[in-house]
Amino acid sequence: MNPFARLTRPLVMVLTVLLGLGLVLAGPAGANVDQCAPPGVESASALPTNLAAAATGPETDRYTTPDVEPLDAVDIGALNLSTPGTLTVGTLSDAPPSICINSAGQFTGFDNELLRAVAGKLGLRIEFVGTEFSGLLAQVASRRFDVGSSSITTTEPRRRTVGFTNGYDFGYFSLVVPTGSPITGFDQLAPGQRIGVVQGTVQESYLVDTLRLQPVIFPDYNTVYTSLKTRQIDAWVAPSQQASGTVQPGDPAQIIENTFSLDNFVAWAVAKDNQPLIDALNSGLDAVIADGTWARLYTDWVPRELPPGWKPGSKAAPMPELPDFTAIAEENQAQQGAPAAGGGAPASTLSQLKDAFLDWDLYKQAIPDLLKTGLPNTLILTVSAAVIGLVLGMLLAVAGISGSRWLRWPARVYTDIFRGLPEVVIILLIGLGVGPIVGGLTGNNPFPLGIAALGLMAAAYVGEIFRSGIQSVEPGQLEASRALGFSYRSAMQLVVVPQGVRRVLPALMNQFISLLKASSLVYFLGLVANQRELFQVGRDLNAQTGSLSPLVAAGFFYLMLTVPLTHLVNFIDDRLRRGRKPTEEDPLQLSTSQEMI
Repeated sequence: MNPFARLTRPLVMVLTVLLGLGLVLAGPAGANVDQCAPPGVESASALPTNLAAAATGPETDRYTTPDVEPLDAVDIGALNLSTPGTLTVGTLSDAPPSICINSAGQFTGFDNELLRAVAGKLGLRIEFVGTEFSGLLAQVASRRFDVGSSSITTTEPRRRTVGFTNGYDFGYFSLVVPTGSPITGFDQLAPGQRIGVVQGTVQESYLVDTLRLQPVIFPDYNTVYTSLKTRQIDAWVAPSQQASGTVQPGDPAQIIENTFSLDNFVAWAVAKDNQPLIDALNSGLDAVIADGTWARLYTDWVPRELPPGWKPGSKAAPMPELPDFTAIAEENQAQQGAPAAGGGAPASTLSQLKDAFLDWDLYKQAIPDLLKTGLPNTLILTVSAAVIGLVLGMLLAVAGISGSRWLRWPARVYTDIFRGLPEVVIILLIGLGVGPIVGGLTGNNPFPLGIAALGLMAAAYVGEIFRSGIQSVEPGQLEASRALGFSYRSAMQLVVVPQGVRRVLPALMNQFISLLKASSLVYFLGLVANQRELFQVGRDLNAQTGSLSPLVAAGFFYLMLTVPLTHLVNFIDDRLRRGRKPTEEDPLQLSTSQEMI
């Protein structure tokens, strides 16, 4: 069989699948569900009636300031911002309606829209950067971000890491269980049950410190809810706004009980030593409460009754004028004549699978973003890191086989460290540790740090691949070269190393594919919306809609990259091993015969 045909067949198959998918998507699009759109006052909810019996209200407020300084007294130049005049905000993309990326690719949600209004009062520009909640507070403390915006409930342990503004919201905990679960309240949570929480949240602290239980830790809200729907966990302790925005009619899950947050209010996080910025944000918050902006945004995004005795802002801020959410909720329920979210008839298993994986409208929505944003960024990260890995890896390989221990030992230590640590640990250590030091050179852009981290990791593996390939070349090759008059260096460069590299081409391509997939971990360092790679684009759309179809679409793009590469290296390796086909004329023999004529 023609080797070229063996190479092109997998590529043709992948392209055919994508073309067929494109033809299916070419039909008219239905209405896209966007959980990151403001639900409006029509989704108003009353004060929860299913509050846990032990919840008697918020604890005594010891941290809200008595008042704030006037806006005109705020000195913008003294706010210690990482970029003068710009508020750099670390946020999440997967927790609608509080913090999320909408269908237009913009960071939004109640928390971020309110912060945008506060920045406007202060005369500051604002830039949102996506990250993971588990690293958000550390990034704020190290000044990677000026502000952390992620519905952060203030706790004493968190106050030891960062400072907080006055509260702008006060959430409940919701207990979400699969439909038909025997668990009917917080008091029935017990050891041995699989109770899901998102890593680093106050819900995790509540389960561990208050209920003395060991929860199942998840990286984001959408993953924990998917696990709940498939009954991989028994319950989910969630922020009420995330629970009410995620549990949809027909889902095999329901919210069965709520409780007040046992700690403090929800606030923005700021570095502890940046009190001027905390004071300025408090002034801006009181200003947007006074002019009605807070009430308007709250009504649009999270229209629910406030806990008794609590209000946002400083103690001197006016009480916001809100609609009667309880009356609106009762009127809506009476008109609809339907049960609350999650209380409808469960959808069939086949329907759930179709909604999760085969939502064609979401494929049509995802593919343009994957092409325009995800694919270029993934290629930039992978190719740039691969170049670093190849160059540094060859140096490590040569040092590793050197007769000098001053070269051999450092190469060995480097390889052991970067091969022994998990990829995400290396990325976080370089991003959070080196990032503040070189922030002036990178402009606090984590993209170069991500490339450097990936390249340094790849070099450790590539160095070992090169070393094994070089050492697999028979010693006689080097000896014959030296006998012909080659120096040691020339013999290695022209004879030994080329043969060694040829022998490890498949292993190098496997490493490149692993590097391609590891590029998704750069998101932990914090990226603006147009820097997201393939996985994160799919994940954000997954968070907006609750469907896994965008992640499946991202998977197609990874296959489109990796399958042809795998077969390309097989073709090259086969050609190098077998040489030209017998039917091909030898160029040297052909030129010799022409000279004889």
